[in-house]
Amino acid sequence: MPEDLRDGSAGPDGSSPDRAEDRNLGVTLRPTGGIAPLRRGPAQWIEEGLPERPPQIVQPKQRIFLSSVLFLLTVASTSYFVSPTYSVCVLAILTAHEFGHYLAARYYRVPATLPYFLPAPFLFGTMGAVIRMSPFIPNRKALFDISAAGPLAGVALAIPISWVGVTLSSRLPAEDTLGLVLGEPLLFKFFEWTWFGPAEEGLTLVLHDVAFAGWVGLFITALNLIPVGQLDGGHIAYAVFARRSFKVAIAAFLVLLAISIASRAAYALLLVLLFVTGIRHMPTMDDSVPIGRGRQRIAALLLVVFLLCFVPVPISVGE
Repeated sequence: MPEDLRDGSAGPDGSSPDRAEDRNLGVTLRPTGGIAPLRRGPAQWIEEGLPERPPQIVQPKQRIFLSSVLFLLTVASTSYFVSPTYSVCVLAILTAHEFGHYLAARYYRVPATLPYFLPAPFLFGTMGAVIRMSPFIPNRKALFDISAAGPLAGVALAIPISWVGVTLSSRLPAEDTLGLVLGEPLLFKFFEWTWFGPAEEGLTLVLHDVAFAGWVGLFITALNLIPVGQLDGGHIAYAVFARRSFKVAIAAFLVLLAISIASRAAYALLLVLLFVTGIRHMPTMDDSVPIGRGRQRIAALLLVVFLLCFVPVPISVGE
C-alpha cells in the first residue's frame, strides 16, 4: 500500500493542511484534498478531476531466493573464468554500484528490487547487475540522486582497486603476450605512468587479476554513464537538461555508431539494446523541480569520470 499523502495534521476548523508534499509520489494536495495537476508529468497526472489519491504504485516483489542464486552463480562464473581474487574485487564494485541505486531509491521511497547479478560464461564472467525500479520518479532531483548514486559508489571502489591492481601488474615485451588486448582508459594510462614511468616501446602492461577487476569496473561505469535512454547517463542527462536531453541522447547514439563503424562493431550490441529499449527518456512526475547547482557540479564530475573511463575500442585480438 502506498503511504497516505496526508500527514495527519489538520487546521483549526478540522480541514486538511494547505500543502503536504509526498516524497514517494511527488504530488501536492490542495486544501480540498484533490491532487494539483503537474506541469510536465505523465499525461495521467495532468488532467483535472483526478481522484484524491493516485493509482496504487505496487512495490515489486523481492525475489530474494532468485537474487541470491544469481549472485552465487556470478561468484562461480567470475571465479572460474578468471580467479577468486578477481571475483571478490569485481563483485565489490558491482555491489557498490547497484546498492547505490537501491539505497537512493529507498530514500525517495521509489519502489525497487534488490540487485540481480548476471553471470556470463565468457571473458568477464559477468554481464553486470540490474535492479527493477518503478518508472514513477517524483521529480528530476530524485531522478538525479538515484541515477548518480550508482556510478559514484561504484567508481569510488573501482579507482583504488585499479590503482592497487596496476601496482601488482607487470610490463612485459609485447611479443611475450598472447590473446585479447584491452584498451586502456585514460585513468589506467595515468596509473601506469605514475607507477612504471613513461611508456616504453615494445613493452605492454600485463594486468594482474585485481587490475583486470578494476578495468572491468571502470568499463562498466563508462557504459552506464553514456547519456542515452535508460542508462544511468540517460537518467542523469534528463535530470540536468529535461526534455532537451533527447538531443544529447541522439548525439551520443550517433557518436557510438560512428565508433562502432570505425572499429568494426565495438559497441554494436549496446547500440541494438539502446535502440530497442528506447533513446528518449520518459518525464518524471514533476519536471518543474530544479536540481540546483550542487547537482550540476556532480553531473560535471561524472562527465569527467566518463571521459577518464571510456575506451573507444575496449577489446581487440592480439597478434
